[in-house]
Formats: sequence, structure tokens, C-alpha cells
Amino acid sequence: MLGANDGLVSNLSLSMGVAGASGGGHTVLVAGFAGMLAGALSMAIGEWLSVQSARELYAHQVKVEREELLQVPDEEEEELTLIYQAKGLTAKQARLMSKSIVGGELGHAVDTLAREELGIDPEALGGSAWVAAATSFFLFALGAIVPVSPFIFTTGLPAIVASIVVSAVALMLVGAAITIVTGSSVLKTGGRQVLLGMAAAAITFGLGSLVGKAVG
Repeated sequence: MLGANDGLVSNLSLSMGVAGASGGGHTVLVAGFAGMLAGALSMAIGEWLSVQSARELYAHQVKVEREELLQVPDEEEEELTLIYQAKGLTAKQARLMSKSIVGGELGHAVDTLAREELGIDPEALGGSAWVAAATSFFLFALGAIVPVSPFIFTTGLPAIVASIVVSAVALMLVGAAITIVTGSSVLKTGGRQVLLGMAAAAITFGLGSLVGKAVG
């Protein structure tokens, strides 16, 4: 939802800025689609880099755990014992469990230490960077297409008004969707989304109008 909201607000602001400068002509459509593509690609690349960097960090940490198990197994056993004690096992139970894990199969010991000590799932390593990138691209584009869509069918004031109306409805829906997680009031959250989105659009429309008059 946040990705869709980013696309919606940023492209609404961009479209209104260009509309203010051009009077709502076909330039808005070109700028809007360019903004949608640029923003979606930026979000996708940023998300890919973020997730991939996290995966590489986790993989490195797991590798370090493996090396420590091979070089200083006693220290790793002691760390695991303390972890199990903190979870409520007695010192004897924790010691026996840790000794069994560290003295067992290396891969299982590495997996256990990664989960218990680092909080990392070695099989997932933070998820797929490609899935995260594709999801970010799609959600941003989904939000960004809304304010541009009226300019596909018409131009001028009717397109500007239609863009504002459909964007306000979309912002309200995004706000309502967010309340599923937050549990807050639909009217409050949705109204806040609409107010902030319209404020951003009004500012860019005003600036676009001033620039349009200055260079016209």
C-alpha cells in the first residue's frame, strides 16, 4: 500500500505541476507516463539493492558462524548454552542441548546458530530480491497510473478535474487499506491521505502555473 501511495502522490504532484504549466494538454500524459516509469524503476532498483545487500550481509554472517564453529566450537557451544538458558532451560538442559547440536552435523549446527544467535533463516536470507523489486515496481506503477489515466481520454480542465477526483478516491482507498494493519479510523486515515495528497498537488499546480506564465 505504501508503494502504491508513493506512486499515486508523486505522479499526481508531477501531473498537476505540468498541468499548471501547460493547461492540461497532452504534455501531462507524456510527463505522467515518464514519471510513472521512472519512479517504478527507481523503486524496483532501490528495493532490489536493499534486499540483495541484506542477503549478502546475512550470507556473510552465516559464513562467519560456520568458520567459528570449525575454529572455536567451545565458544559457540557456550553462546548457544546461554541463549537456551535465557529461553528458560536449566543450565544442565541448555548445556546438553548445545553440546548435542555443536557436536553434531555441521550444517545443522550452523543453521541453528544462525537462527538462535543471529535471528537469520539461512534458507530465506531475507527473501528474494527479484520478488521485492517486481512487487515495488508493480505497486508504484499501479498508484502512478491513476492520476494520469484521465489525460488518456481528454485534456484541459475536464482532465485536471477528473484526475483530482479519481486520485482523491484512490487516496481514500489506500488510507482505508492501511487501517487493516493499523486498526485506526477509516475516515481519519483516509481523510489524512486525501488532504496531504491534495496539498502536494495544489502546491505543484501553483508552482507549475507560475513557471508556465514566466516562460510563456
